[in-house]
Amino acid sequence: MIIHRGSGMTNPDQFNKALQERLMAYCAIDSQSDEHSPSKPSTAIQLDVQRHLVAELEKIGAVDIKLTNYGAVLATVPATVEEAPTIGFCAHVDTAPQFKATGVKPRVHPAWDGADITYPDNGDLILNPATSAYLGDRIGDDIITASGLTLLGADDKAGVAIIMTMAEYLLTTPDLKHGKVRLAFTPDEEIGRGVDAELPADFGVDFAYTLDGAQRGTIEYETFSADGAVVTVSGVSAHPGYAKDKMVNALHVAAAIVSALDENGTTPETTNGTQGFTHIYAQDGGSTETTLRFILRDFERDGLAERGARLRAACAQAENEFAGAKVTCEISKQYRNMRYWLEDDMKPVDLARDAMRDLGLTPKSVPIRGGTDGSRLTELGVPCPNLFTGMMEIHGPLEWVSVQDMAVSTRVLLTILDKAAK
Repeated sequence: MIIHRGSGMTNPDQFNKALQERLMAYCAIDSQSDEHSPSKPSTAIQLDVQRHLVAELEKIGAVDIKLTNYGAVLATVPATVEEAPTIGFCAHVDTAPQFKATGVKPRVHPAWDGADITYPDNGDLILNPATSAYLGDRIGDDIITASGLTLLGADDKAGVAIIMTMAEYLLTTPDLKHGKVRLAFTPDEEIGRGVDAELPADFGVDFAYTLDGAQRGTIEYETFSADGAVVTVSGVSAHPGYAKDKMVNALHVAAAIVSALDENGTTPETTNGTQGFTHIYAQDGGSTETTLRFILRDFERDGLAERGARLRAACAQAENEFAGAKVTCEISKQYRNMRYWLEDDMKPVDLARDAMRDLGLTPKSVPIRGGTDGSRLTELGVPCPNLFTGMMEIHGPLEWVSVQDMAVSTRVLLTILDKAAK
C-alpha cells in the first residue's frame, strides 16, 4: 500500500493496536436497538456506549462534546486550517435486532493463516473463504469475530473505532493541516431512526461521510429507497368446536396476504444486484388478530411506490376473500436513495476516490442493498456518501472484520482531510 506522506503517516501498522482495542471494548457493550420501543433512543443500553464515547472524547481532547436529547453524541476536532471545509464523520452505535446481540465476546485471530476459524460457543459454526469469500483476500490480517452465539457488532462499531482513532491522531498530531472535523455517533440506525430531525443542524458540516461500508476500497453513493409497512388483520373469534360459518381466522388471512406477495424475484432470498424486494420479517398475534411487519426496498422511487401499491392490493384482496375480516395497511417512509441528491454534486465522492487512489487503492462503487444514516442526511441537505470499514457477514454469528482493513479506512479519512485542506 502506498503511504500518503502529506498526512504525516509513515507506519502502516500504527493504528492497528488502537483500532483492535477500541473495537473489542465497544463490541463487548450491549447496544441492540428495538423498533417496538417509542423512546429516543429506543433502548437505554445504547446510552452505555454513548457515555463511554463521551468519556473517551474528553480524554483525547475533543471539544464541543454533547450527548443530545435524542441520544446522539457529537464532538469537534478544531481546525488547523480555518478556510478548509467542515467535514463530518458519522457511525452508529446500535446493533441489529435480527440476531442475538447480548453478551458479545469478541475474539482476535492474529495473523490469520487461512485455516478454518472455529467458535468456542458453537461447534457447528465455521468461517472460511467458502462461507465468506472476501476472507480469502485477508490472509495474514488480524481477524476479529464473536464467539459463535451472537453477532459481533462490527456493524457499526468498526466505524465508531475508525472515527475515534482518526480523531485521536488529529488531536495528538497538531502539525497536520485540516479543517474543522465534526463527529457524530448515532443510535437506532438499524431500525431506521438514526437521523433525528435536529441532527443536520446540530452536525453543522459542509458534507460528511458515514463509516458503514464493507470491503476495502468501496465508496457508496447509491442506496435502496425504503419504506416500512405494518399490516393488521382482525378476524372473528369463535369457539373452534362450534366455529363453522362463524370463525374468521386472522392467521389464514395473513397467510393469504403473504402468499400473494411471495413470488420469485420479489423477496430478499430471490433477488440481488439492483432488484428490489418486499420482505415480511415479523408476525405477532394469533387467530383473532395478527400483525405483519414488512420492509419495502427499491432503488427507484417509482419501483418503491409500486411495491406499496402491490402490498395494499394484496391486503384488499384478502379482506374481500375472507368475509368479516378487517385488514389495515400502514406504510411509512424510511429513507430514500442518496443518489438522487449526490448525482447533482459529486465533490464528496470524488474527494474520497482521490484519497483512496493516493493510498494505492482502486475505488469501487456499487449500489448498497440497504441504507445508511447517510441516506437520510443526504436527503436533509448534508451530502453524505458511505465509506468502507471492512465489516463482513453482518447481522449474524459469522460477522467478522479485519483490523488491517480498519487501519486502511482510518488512513483514507486522514487523507480526505489532508486533500480538503489543500
